[in-house]
Amino acid sequence: MANEPDRRDRSAHPVTMRDVARVAGVSVATVSHVVNDKAGARIGAAARERVRQAIDELGYRPNMLAKNLVRGRSRFIGLVADAIATTPFAGQIIQGAQKEAWKHGFVLLVANTEGDREAEDEAIAMMLEHQVRGILYSTWYHRAVDTPAALGETTAVLVDCYSPDGQFPAIVPDEVGGGRTATELLLAAGHRRIAFVNAAEPSPAQEGRLRGYREALADAGIAFDDELVLAVHDEQDGGYEAGRTVLQRGATAVFCYNDRIAMGLYDRLREQGVSIPGELAVVGFDNQEIIAAHLRPPLSTVALPHYELGAAGVRVLLGLEEVPDGEPLLVACPPVSRQSV
Repeated sequence: MANEPDRRDRSAHPVTMRDVARVAGVSVATVSHVVNDKAGARIGAAARERVRQAIDELGYRPNMLAKNLVRGRSRFIGLVADAIATTPFAGQIIQGAQKEAWKHGFVLLVANTEGDREAEDEAIAMMLEHQVRGILYSTWYHRAVDTPAALGETTAVLVDCYSPDGQFPAIVPDEVGGGRTATELLLAAGHRRIAFVNAAEPSPAQEGRLRGYREALADAGIAFDDELVLAVHDEQDGGYEAGRTVLQRGATAVFCYNDRIAMGLYDRLREQGVSIPGELAVVGFDNQEIIAAHLRPPLSTVALPHYELGAAGVRVLLGLEEVPDGEPLLVACPPVSRQSV
């Protein structure tokens, strides 16, 4: 075949299922089904023959790992993530998934792609070649995603993200419930005039946390006041800029979209000589330990349940937990009480 790799380079570059798939014009999953003679695989005679010809012409030989796999399945679960090294949250997802996988006799194979689609495709192809039980596809923040087509060739579960078309089961944080929880921490402390410093950029978190804030106020019999809702850049400088307005509008407590905004708010309040929580109570969101636990006073916040997202992803993939029809599985965001309320 025209696309055959140079036989002289084979010792340095062993022929893989991906090479066979490219030459035969089929998917890696199809090659895998033919190599493993998978029962029930719906592969046409012509495609099967092209795969066999490519195997013969390229000199493909299954490696020892593949030979030892249970037919059509292995004891591996794949996890493809877009940002392992750049965020503390991804590590928690991996830790939860890994521990849950071990509990059920599986090993986690992890690929960090930095959001590069080519790297994603390569990682997924490699995992399919190793006959993973399925793949967890994860993002470092909750958002809608355009899933790689290759995910459709295996069992796949989305973690901390979702597909708008609902093609795959998804596990995401309960943003609405988290917004309610944060607001209720302040209501329980007796506050009635509670500001919400939200992110300006639309996202499931921005919309969900605002909804939860409004629901908590309504349940407490407090009328919603749009002057107490500010939209800012979701970093420290956004919180700093919001601090003056919060004070001018007579709030006695503030719920911040995330801990970074809360950190900026702390800076402004310190400059203004405003005590926390004596003159203004503050609640954050995310529970970024490096921020929340080390502010003075330590910040009360609501945690994003990344560990549980990873663990739940494995359970859903293995069929041990169900996802509601047409809806993501929501994981609760628990409160973390410290000294800022």
